[in-house]
Formats: sequence, C-alpha cells, structure tokens
Amino acid sequence: MEMKKRINLELRDRAPEEVTELVLDNCLCVNGEIEGLNDTFKKLEFLSMANVELSSLARLPSLNKLRKLELSDNIISGGLEVLAEKCPNLTYLNLSGNKIKDLSTVEALQNLKNLKSLDLFNCEITNLEDYRESIFELLQQITYLDGFDQEDNEAPDSEEEDDEDGDEDDEEEEEDEAGPPEGYEEEEEEEEDEDEDEDEDEAGSELGEGEEEVGLSYLMKEEIQDEEDDDDYVEEGEEEEEEEEGLRGEKRKRDAEDDGEEEDD
Repeated sequence: MEMKKRINLELRDRAPEEVTELVLDNCLCVNGEIEGLNDTFKKLEFLSMANVELSSLARLPSLNKLRKLELSDNIISGGLEVLAEKCPNLTYLNLSGNKIKDLSTVEALQNLKNLKSLDLFNCEITNLEDYRESIFELLQQITYLDGFDQEDNEAPDSEEEDDEDGDEDDEEEEEDEAGPPEGYEEEEEEEEDEDEDEDEDEAGSELGEGEEEVGLSYLMKEEIQDEEDDDDYVEEGEEEEEEEEGLRGEKRKRDAEDDGEEEDD
C-alpha cells in the first residue's frame, strides 16, 4: 500500500488536526519521499515510518509538537538537518538500520536541543572506533544512545514509565479513598480522651480499694484491742469479786468468833 492511501486509512474519518499518533510502518514511499503527510497534522506527537523505503526527509512537513520519530529500517544516508527545522521538539529519534556511516552525518542533530534518546543500531557508523564515546561527545544533549546511557544503564521503556505513572496515580487515589473520613481524627481524639479517663478511674478505684483495705485492717485491729480491753476488764472484775468474797468470809469468821465468846459468857 502506498503511503498516501495508508495515511487516509489511518485517519479513520478523523480530521488531520485531531490526530496525535500516526503509524505508517511497511507501506511504500514514492521515489523514496513522504507523500500525503502535510502541515495539517498540527497535534501529531508520535510518527512511525519504519521499513517504508524512505531515503529523503526533504518533504517532511512542519510538526512542531512531534516528540517521537521512528525511522528504522529505511535507506536514509543524510539530510538530517531537516529534522531540527521541521521537528524542533523531538526527544526520541530512531535511525537504526539506515545508511548512516560517519559522524559528520550525525553532527546535524546537534540542533535538536531537546533530543534525549538516539538509536543507531545496525548502521555502519556503529563500527567506528570509540563510537559511543564520540557520539556522546558530539551530541552532549542526549542521555541514551542505543538504549543505554554513558554508564551502561538501560533506558526506561516509555510504556513502562506511563504505566508506573498510572500506577502511582491509582495508588494516590486509593490512599485518598481509603483515607479517614472527615471528623475521624476528632472522634479518635475523643476516644483517646475517654480511654485516659477510664484509666484514671481505674487507678482511682484501685486506690480506693487500697484505702478500703487499710480501713478494714485498722478497724479489725481496733476490735481486737477492744476485745483485749474487755478481757482486762473481766479479769479486774473477777479480782474485785474475789476480794469481796474474801472480806465477806473474814466477816463471817469474826461473827462466828464473836458468837462463841458470847456463849462462853
């Protein structure tokens, strides 16, 4: 299928200015140039033209919002300066599998100030000595070359990043949904105050029980002392009775003696 027909098919009854993504992989270019893609695609952010036998970017329209451009497996050998003019906000560019041979061709990408990731897999330029060091030195704005940074750390997948962002948003929403309702903190504080009051009451009751125990023991001691006093009182009364009985016995003796004396007379 020719590129122009493919573009019309991809529109799916939408106006070009509404399209943000356009995938034209494996269709055919006419004379190695882009046809059917024009300046009306003002909102286009992602454009993929992999394996379309593209050799020239001369007819690339102005796509100021374009951020990702896939041009892998074509026959591009130069003319990359067009990209800085037509797509100044590119952050990702895939040129792997093209006919790029030397650093001077890539040097034209210096004007893509927002470019962060560049892929040159299966291009002849990758056979150069110190290829990676040279590219990073030439294009100091990029972070990733062929999927890895200068410390050989792998670039994060853009889809995974989107998923992670989505998961973080979901987690935040779940936290918000599962968060305490209004007034919950106040109720919790009230419950804590009630618990503290109950603790104080329990402490007071324990103290009261202790005091009661002390009072009981004290009373018991008093009763015991009273009983001892009663015993002393009983003993004293018995002694008095015995004394009285003794006196009465002596009196009876005396009376008997007196009676005896009277009889003798």
